[in-house]
Amino acid sequence: MKTKFRQYLTVLVTALMVVGTVGACGDDSDTDSTPSDGTTETRSVLEVAEANGQFGTLLSAVDAAGLTDTLSAAGPYTVFAPTDDAFAALPAGTLDALLADPTALSAVLTYHVVSGELPAASVVTQTALDTLNGASVAVEVSGSTVKIGGATVVVADVRAANGIIHVIDTVLTPPPAADPEPGTIPEVAAAAGNFTTLLAAVKAADLADTLAGEGPFTVFAPTDEAFAALPAGTLDALLADKPALTQVLLHHVFSGSASAEDVQAATSFTMLSGQDVAVEIKDGKVWIGEAQILTTDIKTSNGIIHVIDAVLIPAPETNQPGNLVEVAAAAGNFTTLLAAAKAAGLDAALSGEGPYTIFAPTDDAFAALPAGALDALLADIPALTNVLLYHAVAAKLTAADVTAKTELTTMAGLPVPITMENGKVWIGGAQILTTDIEASNGIIHVIDAVLLP
Repeated sequence: MKTKFRQYLTVLVTALMVVGTVGACGDDSDTDSTPSDGTTETRSVLEVAEANGQFGTLLSAVDAAGLTDTLSAAGPYTVFAPTDDAFAALPAGTLDALLADPTALSAVLTYHVVSGELPAASVVTQTALDTLNGASVAVEVSGSTVKIGGATVVVADVRAANGIIHVIDTVLTPPPAADPEPGTIPEVAAAAGNFTTLLAAVKAADLADTLAGEGPFTVFAPTDEAFAALPAGTLDALLADKPALTQVLLHHVFSGSASAEDVQAATSFTMLSGQDVAVEIKDGKVWIGEAQILTTDIKTSNGIIHVIDAVLIPAPETNQPGNLVEVAAAAGNFTTLLAAAKAAGLDAALSGEGPYTIFAPTDDAFAALPAGALDALLADIPALTNVLLYHAVAAKLTAADVTAKTELTTMAGLPVPITMENGKVWIGGAQILTTDIEASNGIIHVIDAVLLP
């Protein structure tokens, strides 16, 4: 690219030198670079420039761009060449700024060059031309006046060995370069330089690909200082516990794009951790959870980053047990009880809100019934229902609650006695074997015999 640019500048300088030689008088009757003796101009750009002496500004620009030693070019090119007076007319300080910024200088110079040889007759048929800068420049024709961008062509069709030059009276200013597309969330965070710990944690949790994915995501990103402020050992413990680390990191990510304005308008966000984090405005500052938002709206290709000053810690996950039916099924030794509850249509009730206390006979307890007793119950749903409800109390009673009683009123509407003998607890004629098995809607105590009302 640098070699090509040098070539384009070569053409530009060559053109200006030739223009100086033939005299930019506006008369295009003698603009061919071929001398009257029929020979062709063979001088190099550097030789023409040195001999002419009126293109000091252009030569300074070439030198600043590091192109002094490469003033030869292939072609053809069309150069819209500003005069020294055109450079002098730039606002104060503009030229010095360009000479101090080779990238900007290159952008300006290549905006004056078009690939291909376009004589005036071709230029005036266009409405715009694509320059080597990458941007297009407008062409306007009004009578005999031709303008390129905002510059007037003062001399046209000056032939050079490797192209054609049209002299203009103003330096063309290219449009601002479009902002480059930002990187993904991890890329932008890495470039920022103050999220080293966060990115290491993301990598350890195997979340880098997720956060580099399509999104969009909103990340509330703790700085390295925020991680350093965690209690001693916390970060090491998280890095050693991948599930916990993942949960903490996801607690900083919202699925969707939430700008600073969106954040301020919200009262909370449901993070990818599954938990809500509150948003508050205190003393004109915006807080999310226990963290203050320091910097907002850092754009990425797949979302937004807001910088925060503390690590957000999700609430501990609780292993909520299932309902009474689910817990009994998981235990594996209440198959007959569950089949009976289903036959009596009580399984839905025992899965409901509750709370209930179930004195649950094991499969062995049902097997110990007299021969034919279970089949008879299963064939008599009212009697079966009554037996089952005789094992249930419409309240949650722990083992301590049970032993404090002498009898309980069951859901069958009948009392059942509680006794203690040799340190063992009995309900009716059944011994309580295991106590306090928690369920989401009650509690189970395991007994060794079926209670018969």
